[in-house]
Formats: sequence, C-alpha cells, structure tokens
Amino acid sequence: MACRLVGLSRSAYRRPLKGDTVADPDRALRQWLRAWAKDHPRYGYRRAYHDARAEGWVVNHKKIQRLWRDEGLRVPQRRRRKRVGSSTVDAPTADAPNVVWAVDFQFDADEHGRPIKICSIVDEHTRECIGDLVERSITADRLTAHLEDLVAARGAPAVLRSDNGPEFIWAAPVS
Repeated sequence: MACRLVGLSRSAYRRPLKGDTVADPDRALRQWLRAWAKDHPRYGYRRAYHDARAEGWVVNHKKIQRLWRDEGLRVPQRRRRKRVGSSTVDAPTADAPNVVWAVDFQFDADEHGRPIKICSIVDEHTRECIGDLVERSITADRLTAHLEDLVAARGAPAVLRSDNGPEFIWAAPVS
C-alpha cells in the first residue's frame, strides 16, 4: 500500500542498490588500472583511458577518471632543478654607506581606486631612504633618470640589489 501511495513498484523498492552490493562490478578494471599505473608511473588517467580502450575495455573517460581517483593513483610532480647562476654567488655585504643599494616597488591605490606606484631606493648599510619615486606610472626612462640623479649626488654604489619582480620586465618596441 505504501509503494502504491508513493508511486513506486514493489520490485523497484526491494531491488538492492549497486552501492550496497558486496561484489564490485569494476574490480577487474580497478586491478588493471593499478597494474597499468605501476608499469607507467609518468602517465595519467587520460593515457590510461586510451590504452584501456585499445585493450578492449568498454568504458568512457569519466569512469576511468573516477576509478583513478578512487584508487588514489597520481602522477608524481616533477621536482624542479635548482638553477645554477650568478644568484648563487654571495653578494657583497653592506659594511659601509654607498656599497649596496636596494630598489623595490610597492603598489597602492588612492581614495578613488586609481593605482599609485612607489619606487623606494634604500642604502642597506644606513637604512636610509636615499630616493623615492611616487607616480601613477613609472617608466624605465624615468627610473634610470632618477638613479642617474642619485649617482651624481651620492656616487655610484658597488651593488644595486633588486628582486626579479614583474616591474623590471620590459618589452622592446618593434621596429
């Protein structure tokens, strides 16, 4: 009577769900995936899908991806090699004024939300801000002119230290 009220047939009500069954219908495919991943540790589930189809398995890529994730199979991330370059050489220490200058950029916005760029130049020995440039847009020409003015007033430093941030990227004009 309850099945009739709900509009459900008695056979559908009594049928066990696939998730409740003891036997896993995908057991053989799971074993194949584990063996395949062990033989091909650098390949992912997409390659496994194509090889499974080539071997005769009738599956789609979504099922392979779900089983791959359920089995905890992953392609290990490659570790990047540490690049050897001039950055590994110890930079001179700032043991006197005008030996090491540090150049850094900060970005902020005014009360209207328009960007403000700040370039600060600090002597690392005295921690004195020897030059700062605050503008809406700091061009390479403007920065080099400002640095040349500072060198004319204080002398050239031995080292000009800066991070390799996006503000030091420059594209040459096409001619």
